[in-house]
Amino acid sequence: MTERLRIDEPATGTSTAPQWRAFLELGFRPLYPAGCLWGIVAVAVWVFAPQWLQGALSGVLWHAHETLWGFVATIALGFLLTASANWTGVNPLRGPALGGLALLWVSARVGFLVPGPTAFVLAALCELLFYGWGALALGRTIYATRNRRNYGVPVLVLALGVADALFLYAIWADEYALLMRYFYTGLLCMAVIALLVARRVIPFFAMRAVTGLHIPMHTASGQWQLAAGALAVTGQLLGGTIAAAVGLASAGALALWQVLAWKPLAVRRVPLLWILYAGYAGLGAGLLVAAAQAAGWVLLAAWPAHVIGVAGFGVLIIGMVTRTALGHLGRPLRTDRSMVAAYVLVIAAAVLRLVALLPTPLSLGTLHASAGAWELAFALYLWRFLPMLIRPRVDQPLSVPAPQPGSSGRPS
Repeated sequence: MTERLRIDEPATGTSTAPQWRAFLELGFRPLYPAGCLWGIVAVAVWVFAPQWLQGALSGVLWHAHETLWGFVATIALGFLLTASANWTGVNPLRGPALGGLALLWVSARVGFLVPGPTAFVLAALCELLFYGWGALALGRTIYATRNRRNYGVPVLVLALGVADALFLYAIWADEYALLMRYFYTGLLCMAVIALLVARRVIPFFAMRAVTGLHIPMHTASGQWQLAAGALAVTGQLLGGTIAAAVGLASAGALALWQVLAWKPLAVRRVPLLWILYAGYAGLGAGLLVAAAQAAGWVLLAAWPAHVIGVAGFGVLIIGMVTRTALGHLGRPLRTDRSMVAAYVLVIAAAVLRLVALLPTPLSLGTLHASAGAWELAFALYLWRFLPMLIRPRVDQPLSVPAPQPGSSGRPS
Protein backbone atom coordinates (compact mmCIF):
# COMPACT_ATOMS: atom_id res chain seq x y z
CA MET A 1 0.00 0.00 0.00
CA THR A 2 1.34 3.40 -1.00
CA GLU A 3 1.78 6.01 1.70
CA ARG A 4 0.90 9.63 1.00
CA LEU A 5 3.65 11.84 2.30
CA ARG A 6 2.95 15.17 4.01
CA ILE A 7 4.93 17.23 6.45
CA ASP A 8 3.72 17.66 10.00
CA GLU A 9 4.29 21.05 11.53
CA PRO A 10 6.07 20.93 14.88
CA ALA A 11 3.89 21.72 17.83
CA THR A 12 3.79 25.32 18.95
CA GLY A 13 6.46 26.15 21.48
CA THR A 14 8.69 23.15 20.69
CA SER A 15 11.05 24.91 18.28
CA THR A 16 14.50 25.86 19.51
CA ALA A 17 16.52 28.97 18.82
CA PRO A 18 18.89 29.11 15.81
CA GLN A 19 22.39 27.88 16.59
CA TRP A 20 25.66 28.29 14.71
CA ARG A 21 26.67 24.86 15.97
CA ALA A 22 23.59 23.33 14.38
CA PHE A 23 24.06 25.27 11.13
CA LEU A 24 27.63 23.98 10.79
CA GLU A 25 26.96 20.42 11.95
CA LEU A 26 26.73 18.71 8.54
CA GLY A 27 27.59 19.76 4.99
CA PHE A 28 24.01 20.04 3.75
CA ARG A 29 23.08 22.69 6.32
CA PRO A 30 25.11 25.61 4.92
CA LEU A 31 25.56 24.37 1.34
CA TYR A 32 21.93 23.57 0.49
CA PRO A 33 20.59 27.05 1.27
CA ALA A 34 23.70 28.72 -0.18
CA GLY A 35 23.38 26.82 -3.44
CA CYS A 36 19.62 27.35 -3.70
CA LEU A 37 19.93 31.07 -2.97
CA TRP A 38 22.62 31.33 -5.61
CA GLY A 39 20.36 29.46 -8.04
CA ILE A 40 17.84 32.27 -7.57
CA VAL A 41 20.40 35.10 -7.83
CA ALA A 42 22.31 33.67 -10.80
CA VAL A 43 19.20 33.12 -12.90
CA ALA A 44 17.81 36.56 -12.04
CA VAL A 45 21.06 38.31 -12.97
CA TRP A 46 21.54 36.37 -16.20
CA VAL A 47 17.96 36.74 -17.46
CA PHE A 48 16.98 40.19 -16.16
CA ALA A 49 20.24 42.13 -15.58
CA PRO A 50 23.10 40.68 -17.68
CA GLN A 51 24.62 44.16 -17.92
CA TRP A 52 25.77 43.75 -14.31
CA LEU A 53 28.25 41.07 -15.37
CA GLN A 54 31.39 43.17 -15.76
CA GLY A 55 34.00 40.76 -14.39
CA ALA A 56 36.57 38.76 -16.34
CA LEU A 57 34.07 35.91 -16.18
CA SER A 58 31.17 37.59 -17.94
CA GLY A 59 28.18 37.02 -20.18
CA VAL A 60 27.28 33.48 -21.14
CA LEU A 61 30.57 32.20 -19.68
CA TRP A 62 29.56 33.45 -16.22
CA HIS A 63 26.11 31.93 -16.68
CA ALA A 64 27.50 28.53 -17.68
CA HIS A 65 30.13 28.48 -14.94
CA GLU A 66 27.89 29.62 -12.12
CA THR A 67 25.06 27.29 -13.08
CA LEU A 68 27.31 24.24 -13.06
CA TRP A 69 30.00 24.93 -10.46
CA GLY A 70 28.28 27.63 -8.42
CA PHE A 71 24.87 25.95 -8.11
CA VAL A 72 24.66 22.29 -9.16
CA ALA A 73 28.06 21.11 -7.92
CA THR A 74 27.68 23.02 -4.65
CA ILE A 75 24.47 21.16 -3.82
CA ALA A 76 26.14 17.89 -4.83
CA LEU A 77 29.11 18.50 -2.52
CA GLY A 78 26.75 19.36 0.34
CA PHE A 79 24.95 16.08 -0.22
CA LEU A 80 28.16 14.02 -0.42
CA LEU A 81 29.63 15.55 2.73
CA THR A 82 26.42 14.63 4.52
CA ALA A 83 25.91 11.18 3.01
CA SER A 84 29.52 10.16 3.68
CA ALA A 85 28.90 10.69 7.41
CA ASN A 86 26.20 8.00 7.12
CA TRP A 87 28.31 5.75 4.91
CA THR A 88 31.33 5.79 7.22
CA GLY A 89 30.15 6.89 10.66
CA VAL A 90 32.60 9.81 10.48
CA ASN A 91 31.60 13.42 9.74
CA PRO A 92 34.04 14.78 7.09
CA LEU A 93 33.61 18.47 7.97
CA ARG A 94 31.87 20.32 10.76
CA GLY A 95 32.15 23.49 12.81
CA PRO A 96 34.83 26.05 11.83
CA ALA A 97 36.21 23.78 9.09
CA LEU A 98 32.81 23.59 7.40
CA GLY A 99 32.37 27.33 7.94
CA GLY A 100 35.72 27.92 6.23
CA LEU A 101 34.63 25.83 3.26
CA ALA A 102 31.43 27.86 2.96
CA LEU A 103 33.42 31.10 3.20
CA LEU A 104 35.59 29.99 0.27
CA TRP A 105 32.44 29.41 -1.74
CA VAL A 106 31.04 32.86 -0.92
CA SER A 107 34.37 34.52 -1.76
CA ALA A 108 34.42 32.84 -5.16
CA ARG A 109 30.87 33.91 -6.00
CA VAL A 110 31.59 37.55 -5.09
CA GLY A 111 35.01 37.58 -6.75
CA PHE A 112 33.70 36.46 -10.12
CA LEU A 113 31.34 39.45 -10.15
CA VAL A 114 34.07 42.03 -9.41
CA PRO A 115 35.81 43.55 -12.46
CA GLY A 116 39.55 43.15 -12.92
CA PRO A 117 42.08 40.31 -13.22
CA THR A 118 43.03 40.33 -9.53
CA ALA A 119 39.47 39.59 -8.43
CA PHE A 120 39.24 36.82 -11.03
CA VAL A 121 42.45 35.13 -9.84
CA LEU A 122 41.44 35.32 -6.18
CA ALA A 123 37.97 33.99 -6.97
CA ALA A 124 39.45 31.13 -8.99
CA LEU A 125 41.80 30.20 -6.14
CA CYS A 126 38.93 30.19 -3.64
CA GLU A 127 36.83 28.09 -6.03
CA LEU A 128 39.53 25.49 -6.56
CA LEU A 129 40.31 25.33 -2.85
CA PHE A 130 36.61 24.75 -2.24
CA TYR A 131 36.49 21.65 -4.45
CA GLY A 132 39.97 20.48 -3.45
CA TRP A 133 39.15 20.76 0.24
CA GLY A 134 35.84 18.98 -0.29
CA ALA A 135 37.51 16.12 -2.17
CA LEU A 136 40.24 15.86 0.49
CA ALA A 137 37.69 15.73 3.32
CA LEU A 138 35.70 13.03 1.53
CA GLY A 139 38.83 11.05 0.72
CA ARG A 140 40.18 11.23 4.25
CA THR A 141 36.86 9.93 5.62
CA ILE A 142 36.11 7.28 3.01
CA TYR A 143 39.62 5.84 2.64
CA ALA A 144 40.41 5.88 6.37
CA THR A 145 37.30 3.83 7.12
CA ARG A 146 37.91 1.53 4.12
CA ASN A 147 34.48 2.29 2.71
CA ARG A 148 35.38 0.58 -0.57
CA ARG A 149 31.99 0.98 -2.19
CA ASN A 150 32.54 4.76 -2.30
CA TYR A 151 36.23 4.92 -3.17
CA GLY A 152 35.41 6.63 -6.45
CA VAL A 153 33.46 9.53 -4.91
CA PRO A 154 36.44 11.72 -3.87
CA VAL A 155 38.03 11.10 -7.28
CA LEU A 156 34.89 12.27 -9.08
CA VAL A 157 34.71 15.43 -6.94
CA LEU A 158 38.38 16.09 -7.67
CA ALA A 159 37.73 15.57 -11.40
CA LEU A 160 34.91 18.10 -11.16
CA GLY A 161 37.37 20.59 -9.65
CA VAL A 162 39.98 19.84 -12.32
CA ALA A 163 37.43 20.51 -15.07
CA ASP A 164 36.60 23.79 -13.31
CA ALA A 165 40.31 24.69 -13.23
CA LEU A 166 40.67 23.95 -16.95
CA PHE A 167 37.61 26.08 -17.76
CA LEU A 168 38.89 29.02 -15.71
CA TYR A 169 42.42 28.70 -17.15
CA ALA A 170 41.01 28.74 -20.69
CA ILE A 171 39.30 32.05 -19.88
CA TRP A 172 42.49 33.48 -18.34
CA ALA A 173 44.59 32.37 -21.33
CA ASP A 174 41.99 33.44 -23.92
CA GLU A 175 41.75 29.87 -25.23
CA TYR A 176 38.09 30.21 -26.06
CA ALA A 177 38.17 27.32 -28.54
CA LEU A 178 38.60 24.94 -25.59
CA LEU A 179 36.03 26.49 -23.28
CA MET A 180 33.04 24.42 -24.32
CA ARG A 181 35.08 21.21 -24.24
CA TYR A 182 36.06 21.88 -20.64
CA PHE A 183 32.55 22.98 -19.70
CA TYR A 184 31.04 19.78 -21.07
CA THR A 185 33.75 17.77 -19.32
CA GLY A 186 32.65 19.31 -16.02
CA LEU A 187 28.98 18.80 -16.92
CA LEU A 188 29.59 15.12 -17.61
CA CYS A 189 31.64 14.67 -14.42
CA MET A 190 28.68 16.07 -12.52
CA ALA A 191 26.32 13.79 -14.45
CA VAL A 192 28.39 10.72 -13.50
CA ILE A 193 28.26 11.74 -9.84
CA ALA A 194 24.48 12.19 -10.06
CA LEU A 195 24.02 8.85 -11.82
CA LEU A 196 26.19 7.06 -9.29
CA VAL A 197 24.55 8.52 -6.18
CA ALA A 198 20.93 8.65 -7.34
CA ARG A 199 20.81 5.02 -8.49
CA ARG A 200 21.78 4.05 -4.93
CA VAL A 201 19.59 6.32 -2.88
CA ILE A 202 16.40 6.45 -4.97
CA PRO A 203 15.59 2.71 -4.61
CA PHE A 204 16.42 2.95 -0.90
CA PHE A 205 14.07 5.90 -0.45
CA ALA A 206 11.33 4.20 -2.50
CA MET A 207 11.41 0.90 -0.61
CA ARG A 208 11.26 2.73 2.72
CA ALA A 209 8.29 4.84 1.67
CA VAL A 210 6.11 2.36 -0.24
CA THR A 211 5.01 -0.75 1.64
CA GLY A 212 5.79 -3.99 -0.19
CA LEU A 213 7.84 -2.34 -2.94
CA HIS A 214 10.99 -4.27 -3.83
CA ILE A 215 13.57 -2.86 -6.23
CA PRO A 216 16.73 -4.84 -7.09
CA MET A 217 19.93 -2.77 -6.90
CA HIS A 218 21.05 -3.78 -10.45
CA THR A 219 24.73 -3.60 -9.48
CA ALA A 220 25.99 -4.86 -12.84
CA SER A 221 24.11 -2.24 -14.86
CA GLY A 222 25.43 0.37 -12.45
CA GLN A 223 28.99 -0.66 -13.22
CA TRP A 224 28.26 -0.50 -16.94
CA GLN A 225 26.73 2.93 -16.51
CA LEU A 226 29.75 4.17 -14.58
CA ALA A 227 32.06 2.83 -17.29
CA ALA A 228 29.95 4.51 -19.98
CA GLY A 229 30.08 7.80 -18.08
CA ALA A 230 33.86 7.54 -17.72
CA LEU A 231 34.15 6.88 -21.47
CA ALA A 232 32.01 9.95 -22.20
CA VAL A 233 34.08 12.17 -19.90
CA THR A 234 37.37 10.94 -21.38
CA GLY A 235 36.13 11.30 -24.93
CA GLN A 236 34.87 14.82 -24.27
CA LEU A 237 38.10 15.91 -22.58
CA LEU A 238 40.32 14.52 -25.35
CA GLY A 239 38.10 15.57 -28.22
CA GLY A 240 37.05 12.05 -29.17
CA THR A 241 33.54 12.67 -30.43
CA ILE A 242 32.77 9.04 -31.30
CA ALA A 243 33.82 7.77 -27.88
CA ALA A 244 31.89 10.58 -26.21
CA ALA A 245 28.76 9.83 -28.26
CA VAL A 246 28.89 6.10 -27.45
CA GLY A 247 29.45 6.74 -23.75
CA LEU A 248 26.70 9.35 -23.56
CA ALA A 249 24.16 7.22 -25.42
CA SER A 250 24.92 4.17 -23.26
CA ALA A 251 24.74 6.07 -19.96
CA GLY A 252 21.53 7.84 -21.00
CA ALA A 253 19.80 4.68 -22.20
CA LEU A 254 20.74 2.86 -18.98
CA ALA A 255 19.33 5.76 -16.95
CA LEU A 256 15.96 5.59 -18.71
CA TRP A 257 15.89 1.80 -18.39
CA GLN A 258 16.68 2.19 -14.71
CA VAL A 259 13.70 4.48 -14.12
CA LEU A 260 11.38 1.88 -15.63
CA ALA A 261 13.00 -0.85 -13.50
CA TRP A 262 12.28 1.24 -10.39
CA LYS A 263 8.51 0.71 -10.96
CA PRO A 264 7.49 4.37 -11.34
CA LEU A 265 3.74 3.67 -11.12
CA ALA A 266 4.24 2.51 -7.55
CA VAL A 267 5.43 5.97 -6.47
CA ARG A 268 3.03 8.12 -8.47
CA ARG A 269 1.25 9.29 -5.29
CA VAL A 270 4.45 10.02 -3.35
CA PRO A 271 5.81 13.47 -4.29
CA LEU A 272 9.13 12.96 -2.48
CA LEU A 273 9.76 10.03 -4.83
CA TRP A 274 8.22 10.91 -8.18
CA ILE A 275 10.21 14.15 -8.29
CA LEU A 276 13.44 12.11 -8.02
CA TYR A 277 12.26 9.69 -10.70
CA ALA A 278 11.45 12.64 -12.97
CA GLY A 279 14.87 14.21 -12.42
CA TYR A 280 16.70 10.96 -13.13
CA ALA A 281 14.67 10.50 -16.32
CA GLY A 282 15.45 14.08 -17.33
CA LEU A 283 19.14 13.44 -16.81
CA GLY A 284 18.98 10.30 -18.94
CA ALA A 285 17.15 12.16 -21.72
CA GLY A 286 19.73 14.94 -21.56
CA LEU A 287 22.59 12.47 -22.02
CA LEU A 288 20.86 11.08 -25.12
CA VAL A 289 20.50 14.61 -26.51
CA ALA A 290 24.20 15.21 -25.82
CA ALA A 291 25.03 11.93 -27.58
CA ALA A 292 23.07 13.04 -30.64
CA GLN A 293 24.96 16.31 -30.76
CA ALA A 294 28.34 14.59 -30.29
CA ALA A 295 27.44 12.26 -33.17
CA GLY A 296 26.99 15.27 -35.45
CA TRP A 297 23.23 15.47 -35.62
CA VAL A 298 21.89 18.96 -36.23
CA LEU A 299 20.82 20.29 -32.85
CA LEU A 300 20.87 23.67 -31.16
CA ALA A 301 24.16 24.00 -29.29
CA ALA A 302 22.37 24.92 -26.06
CA TRP A 303 20.05 21.90 -25.99
CA PRO A 304 22.27 19.30 -24.27
CA ALA A 305 23.36 21.65 -21.46
CA HIS A 306 19.81 22.80 -20.76
CA VAL A 307 18.17 19.38 -20.87
CA ILE A 308 20.86 17.95 -18.57
CA GLY A 309 21.09 21.07 -16.41
CA VAL A 310 17.47 22.11 -15.97
CA ALA A 311 15.37 19.02 -16.70
CA GLY A 312 17.95 16.73 -15.09
CA PHE A 313 19.96 18.43 -12.36
CA GLY A 314 17.36 21.07 -11.53
CA VAL A 315 14.56 18.57 -10.94
CA LEU A 316 16.82 16.13 -9.08
CA ILE A 317 18.11 18.93 -6.86
CA ILE A 318 14.73 20.20 -5.70
CA GLY A 319 13.84 16.61 -4.84
CA MET A 320 17.12 15.84 -3.07
CA VAL A 321 17.35 19.04 -1.02
CA THR A 322 13.88 18.39 0.37
CA ARG A 323 14.03 14.61 0.92
CA THR A 324 17.53 14.44 2.40
CA ALA A 325 17.05 17.57 4.51
CA LEU A 326 13.89 16.16 6.09
CA GLY A 327 15.67 12.90 6.85
CA HIS A 328 18.77 14.48 8.40
CA LEU A 329 16.73 17.02 10.36
CA GLY A 330 14.69 14.29 12.01
CA ARG A 331 11.47 15.49 10.38
CA PRO A 332 8.62 13.31 9.09
CA LEU A 333 9.21 12.27 5.48
CA ARG A 334 6.07 14.02 4.28
CA THR A 335 5.42 16.87 1.90
CA ASP A 336 3.28 19.95 2.32
CA ARG A 337 1.72 22.14 -0.35
CA SER A 338 4.72 24.47 -0.62
CA MET A 339 7.05 21.57 -1.36
CA VAL A 340 4.79 20.07 -4.02
CA ALA A 341 4.35 23.56 -5.51
CA ALA A 342 8.15 23.88 -5.69
CA TYR A 343 8.36 20.54 -7.52
CA VAL A 344 5.73 21.56 -10.07
CA LEU A 345 7.38 24.96 -10.57
CA VAL A 346 10.81 23.47 -11.29
CA ILE A 347 9.32 21.06 -13.83
CA ALA A 348 7.44 23.97 -15.41
CA ALA A 349 10.66 26.02 -15.47
CA ALA A 350 12.44 23.18 -17.27
CA VAL A 351 9.73 22.80 -19.91
CA LEU A 352 9.49 26.55 -20.49
CA ARG A 353 13.29 26.90 -20.71
CA LEU A 354 13.47 24.29 -23.44
CA VAL A 355 10.58 25.89 -25.32
CA ALA A 356 12.40 29.24 -25.06
CA LEU A 357 15.31 27.75 -27.02
CA LEU A 358 13.07 27.44 -30.08
CA PRO A 359 13.29 30.42 -32.48
CA THR A 360 9.77 31.78 -32.03
CA PRO A 361 8.33 35.23 -31.22
CA LEU A 362 7.46 33.91 -27.76
CA SER A 363 11.05 32.98 -26.85
CA LEU A 364 11.75 35.98 -24.62
CA GLY A 365 8.45 35.80 -22.77
CA THR A 366 8.86 32.07 -22.28
CA LEU A 367 12.39 32.60 -20.94
CA HIS A 368 11.13 35.14 -18.43
CA ALA A 369 8.31 32.81 -17.37
CA SER A 370 10.81 29.99 -16.90
CA ALA A 371 13.07 32.20 -14.79
CA GLY A 372 10.12 33.31 -12.66
CA ALA A 373 8.97 29.74 -12.02
CA TRP A 374 12.52 28.69 -11.14
CA GLU A 375 13.07 31.54 -8.70
CA LEU A 376 9.70 31.03 -7.01
CA ALA A 377 10.39 27.31 -6.57
CA PHE A 378 13.71 27.79 -4.79
CA ALA A 379 12.35 30.75 -2.82
CA LEU A 380 9.65 28.41 -1.51
CA TYR A 381 12.34 25.92 -0.54
CA LEU A 382 14.31 28.54 1.40
CA TRP A 383 11.17 29.87 3.08
CA ARG A 384 10.18 26.37 4.17
CA PHE A 385 13.56 24.87 5.07
CA LEU A 386 15.96 27.63 6.15
CA PRO A 387 14.34 27.96 9.61
CA MET A 388 14.90 24.23 10.10
CA LEU A 389 18.45 24.20 8.72
CA ILE A 390 19.68 26.72 11.31
CA ARG A 391 18.22 24.77 14.26
CA PRO A 392 19.14 21.40 15.83
CA ARG A 393 17.36 18.20 14.87
CA VAL A 394 13.97 17.92 16.49
CA ASP A 395 14.34 14.28 17.52
CA GLN A 396 17.74 14.13 19.19
CA PRO A 397 20.74 16.22 20.30
CA LEU A 398 23.49 17.07 17.84
CA SER A 399 25.72 14.03 17.49
CA VAL A 400 27.67 11.99 14.98
CA PRO A 401 27.90 8.19 15.08
CA ALA A 402 31.14 6.72 16.36
CA PRO A 403 33.59 5.66 13.61
CA GLN A 404 33.17 2.10 12.40
CA PRO A 405 36.12 1.19 10.15
CA GLY A 406 35.12 -1.04 7.28
CA SER A 407 31.47 -0.06 7.41
CA SER A 408 29.77 -0.29 4.05
CA GLY A 409 27.32 2.40 5.12
CA ARG A 410 23.81 2.98 3.85
CA PRO A 411 22.13 5.65 1.76
CA SER A 412 21.08 8.83 3.54
